[in-house]
Amino acid sequence: MRLLLFWAAIIALVAFIAGFWSFAKNVRQVAEEPPTAQAIVALTGGSLERLTTGVRLLEERKGERLLISGVNRIVTDAELYDALHVDPALGECCIDVGRRAEDTLGNASETAAWAREHRYTNIILVTDDYHMPRSQAELEVALPEAEIHPYPVRTRWTDPALWRSDLGAAMRLGGEYVKYLVIRGREALIGLGNSDTEAAPGEA
Repeated sequence: MRLLLFWAAIIALVAFIAGFWSFAKNVRQVAEEPPTAQAIVALTGGSLERLTTGVRLLEERKGERLLISGVNRIVTDAELYDALHVDPALGECCIDVGRRAEDTLGNASETAAWAREHRYTNIILVTDDYHMPRSQAELEVALPEAEIHPYPVRTRWTDPALWRSDLGAAMRLGGEYVKYLVIRGREALIGLGNSDTEAAPGEA
């Protein structure tokens, strides 16, 4: 029994390392130019470039409206626009500032409510590269009817030269990978529950 548990642990460790390696490689890909969509969502946290990129895409008319999700409640719209060098007129007409979200799950919930209010089903999602898989997964669960176009912002954390030589950087990336696995596990459980619910009427 102990030998079986030992080999199970080894296999699980190898699978985790292989999965992490693939995750780290995939999040470093160069972002493809997003298609024109109905709207753009930029998530706060991490680099400020997330937000400036969202503004740039709006200025390029990649979407008709921008949601900045997860803004600190003490930051005013004027202060935010000043930090991002946004023309107040653009902010007034085409930018919504969300302040309810406190984490990635909250970002997804806030975005889904906003998208449904405006009837958006085609959205460009902007966040840091290492944060994109988790953010996209959460949003797809919260807003399954929408088509999500990821537009990741490259960060230094996904540079192989950094995370392969710096334990802190590797742990940061590894932590994000673990959170991503948790979301995928939760999705699998939700899917299993939905399958059981759909099968119940037939069983009766």
